[in-house]
Amino acid sequence: MPYTTRREGCPLGAIETWIFDLDNTLYPASCRLFDQVQNRMNEYICTRLSLSLEAAGELRRRYFLDHGTTMNGLMAVNRIDPHEFLDFVHDIDLSLVPPNPALVAALQTLSGRKLVYTNGSVPHAERLLEHLGISAAFSGIFDIVASEFMPKPALAPYYQFLRRYGVEPTRAIMIEDMAKNLAPAAALGITTAWVRTNVDWAAIESDSDYIHHVVEDLAGFLGAAVELERGERR
Repeated sequence: MPYTTRREGCPLGAIETWIFDLDNTLYPASCRLFDQVQNRMNEYICTRLSLSLEAAGELRRRYFLDHGTTMNGLMAVNRIDPHEFLDFVHDIDLSLVPPNPALVAALQTLSGRKLVYTNGSVPHAERLLEHLGISAAFSGIFDIVASEFMPKPALAPYYQFLRRYGVEPTRAIMIEDMAKNLAPAAALGITTAWVRTNVDWAAIESDSDYIHHVVEDLAGFLGAAVELERGERR
């Protein structure tokens, strides 16, 4: 099965707005693309703060845990330029991300708006969506700059996101690989879907009751939603 349902939210066939995280959600974590981002973070910290690569890696992890994102920690403690940081860390090779024709087909067929809400940047998201062949399916990207550098799961940017796109929470679903990022969405009335990956830190709070669906295969999950839509139209 591509997914399991833990509790009922908005029926999948009645969703009006589909909100997708980007990294490790719209492509599989197993391709290890985010490892490149982390390595670029280490390089940036190493150069910017004159640390060894080992010390830079430790600082990256500590800032991630303490500040929500490594960048937030660097901004708060080391006063770095976030735009410079984002440009540097997202200069990566996307060839590791495999094509996913089933995902392309599901997104093309699925009705409703599709939006990206990411702790990354718009240019990074645009590159990935283009690489995956799914740019045309999406009508908006809400990034870390739009959130005034407050990363998920800070609540205020979720309100900003809903206002910007006029989203009705009870007719929306948020799909995300980091379980804890779904807590604010559920609190606002959004149906939630956690994409299970092989990344341990993404599974923190994954047993929480704010998760409606657990997704094993995103394309299969969206394909099932398409079938439910068709059933409702008959």
